[in-house]
Amino acid sequence: MGKAIQSGDYLFKQVYDFVLNRIERREWKENEKLPSIRQLAADMNVHRLTVFKAYQLLKQHKKVYVKDKSGYYVHSNAPNHLEHLNSPIVSAYVQKNHLSEIHQNPVTFNFSQALIDPNLLPNQFLSDYVKQVFDAYPKVLSTYSTVQGDLELRQYLAQYFIHEYKTHIDTNDLLITSGSQQALHLIAQSFVKPRDTVLFERPSYSSAIDIFRAQGAHIVTVDIHQDGYDLEQVELYMKQYKPRLFYLNPTFHNPTGYTVPVENRKQLVALAELYRCLLIEDDAYHDIYFEQPPPAPIYTYDIANTVIYIRSFCKYISPGLRIAAVFCPSSLMSSLITMKSLADNGTPLLNQKIFLHYFSSLRLQQHLEKLRIALHIRKEIMEAELAVTDWKWTSPKGGLNLWVQVPDNISPELLLAKSIEQSISFVPGQICDPLRQLPSWIRLSYSYINEKTLKEGLKRFIDVAQSFSN
Repeated sequence: MGKAIQSGDYLFKQVYDFVLNRIERREWKENEKLPSIRQLAADMNVHRLTVFKAYQLLKQHKKVYVKDKSGYYVHSNAPNHLEHLNSPIVSAYVQKNHLSEIHQNPVTFNFSQALIDPNLLPNQFLSDYVKQVFDAYPKVLSTYSTVQGDLELRQYLAQYFIHEYKTHIDTNDLLITSGSQQALHLIAQSFVKPRDTVLFERPSYSSAIDIFRAQGAHIVTVDIHQDGYDLEQVELYMKQYKPRLFYLNPTFHNPTGYTVPVENRKQLVALAELYRCLLIEDDAYHDIYFEQPPPAPIYTYDIANTVIYIRSFCKYISPGLRIAAVFCPSSLMSSLITMKSLADNGTPLLNQKIFLHYFSSLRLQQHLEKLRIALHIRKEIMEAELAVTDWKWTSPKGGLNLWVQVPDNISPELLLAKSIEQSISFVPGQICDPLRQLPSWIRLSYSYINEKTLKEGLKRFIDVAQSFSN
C-alpha cells in the first residue's frame, strides 16, 4: 500500500506540474477551457481521480476556476493589458519572461542594462595587459585551460580572499567559470532535479529565475527587505519544503539594491546548516559601493560547507572577459567540474591570464576608486530627475540599479511599449518576480549611459509615464 500511495502522489504531482507549466507558458491562456478530467486522464494515462485531485489543488491556488456543468478554465488573476500590443519586444517579454528580449531592442536611452558604460571601463589599460600576457605566455593561444580553471589564477584568488576576509580558501575549492550566469547554470544542472523545491528571494535576478525554472524547480519565494530576510519565514519554509537550495543576492541586491545586515547573514547560515539547505550566494556588485564597503560575504560565516559562493568580476573590469569564480565545498566540486567539462571544457585561458594580470595590478584599485565616484554621481542624477515625480524608491548604497514603485495608474507593461517607441528601455518588475506579479514596480539602471544622455532620457521617460495621468 505504501508504494501505491507514493506512486499516486508522484502521478498527481506530474499532472499538477504539467497543467501549471502549460498555463505559465501561456499555451493555455486566461479564461480558456482546460481539457476535461476524462480527456486529460486518457492523454496522460492516469486515473481520473488523479486529474481531479490536481485540478482541485490548481483551483485552490487560484490557477484555475470552475464553471458549473462546463468544466475547468484558466484563472484570470489580473487584466492583461498586452494582448493587443503589436510590439514584438513586449510580446516576447510576456511570452518568455526573458530579459534578453528587452535588451535586443536597440535604444538610445538604455535603463534596462545593468552594465557599466564602456567608456568607464579600463579599455586602454586592458590593451596594454594583452601584450604583456602574450609576452609572458607566448603559447597561451595554443593550449586549453584546465576545466577547473588556470592554477595560477586560482592560487592568486585564494590568497586574495584569505587576505580580504581572513577565511580559509583552498585552491582546489575554486572553479573559474565564464561569468556568473554559467555558474548558476552549472549549479542548477548539478544539484536540482525536476520538482525539487528551491527558495528564491522576491524579487530576484531574472536570469537566475529562468535558469532554475528551466531545470524544472519548484520555486518558493522569501521576501527581501531593507533589513534582510524574515528568518522565521525562512525557517518555516526550510522545515516545510526541505528545499535543495536557497538562491541569494544579498549584497547590493539586484534589483532592489538592499544589502542584508551581518547578523541576518550569520543566522541564515545557522538555519541552512540545521536544515541541510545549500545557500547559493551570488555576489556580482561587491566592489561597487559608494561610501562604506559592504559586509563580508555570507560564505565567510560558513563552517559547515553549506554555502556555494559566486563572485563575478565581469561588470567592473571587462564584461567581454566573462570571468567569475565559484567557491564550492570540496564534497560538491566534482559535480560542478563534470558539468563544466560538458559545457565548454574550460574558460578560455587567454581571458583568465588577462584578467589575472589586471586584477593583481595597482591600476585596478585606481580604476575602482574612479568608477565608484562616477557611478555614485549617475545614481544621484537619476534620483534628482525622478524627484519631480511621486514615485518611491530606497536609495541604494552600491550596485547599478534603482528599484522604483510607480503609481497604480501606470501599467509597467504599457509603459514599456510606449517607452520603446521613444527609444527608451527599462525592466518591468514582473520579470524580477518568481511569481510574475509586482505590477507597480520597475528597475531602472543608471550605469550604462553617460550623464548627459541619462538626464535627457529620464526627462523623456518621465514625460511618457506622466502621459498615463493626463
